[in-house]
Amino acid sequence: MFNPSQADVRRFFCGVYRKQIGAEPMQAIETLAGQWIAEHPAYHPELADEASALERVGEAQTASDNPFLHLSMHLSISEQCSIDQPPGIRQAVELLAARRGDLHAAHHEVMECLGRMLWESQRAGRPPDGEAYIEQVRQRATKD
Repeated sequence: MFNPSQADVRRFFCGVYRKQIGAEPMQAIETLAGQWIAEHPAYHPELADEASALERVGEAQTASDNPFLHLSMHLSISEQCSIDQPPGIRQAVELLAARRGDLHAAHHEVMECLGRMLWESQRAGRPPDGEAYIEQVRQRATKD
């Protein structure tokens, strides 16, 4: 299983941004990452300065303060939906996106559910509960 370091993740997103700016060819995962980068123009200055981004590895930041974590979560959710893993996540995200009328806004809500699932898993020392995660997304998709 691939387990990138914080520096690897920062290099990846900075590299994708550099390729976007230069209109260079990209691999499929880079194209997907580039779509999320385009949705976050406020992150472009940080993505444009890889050296500075690498200097900040290890700094305590929340997802809202850390463009690399935020973009990684968008990418993770997109990948989860593309392979429907955990089973049912694709439908739950589609329902939420339809309810909100905006996939980007739906992703931000799903991030909260994903973050909670990971936090609870780490706190309890057990594997992530995919069913609870999907249920949280479904609840957001169906409540008024």
